Amino acid sequence: MESLSIEIINPKAKMLLRNLAAMNLIHIKNQPSLASMLATLRRNEAQVPSLEEITQEVELVRQVRYDRKTQNHH
Repeated sequence: MESLSIEIINPKAKMLLRNLAAMNLIHIKNQPSLASMLATLRRNEAQVPSLEEITQEVELVRQVRYDRKTQNHH
């Protein structure tokens, strides 16, 4: 099974997707955006990282992985 993320531009496309789901050709799952998930977490937790802090952490992990890759190829 393959999963795709689709941005609907024309509302008519949503009806087409619902028709495909009714024919059991696809399954539609609504997923909250990252911003809404962070907002929910912030309401429930006192110390939730900001989007900037998350981005910094992701970039740090990527850099460490990249450094390991380049070291292993030398």
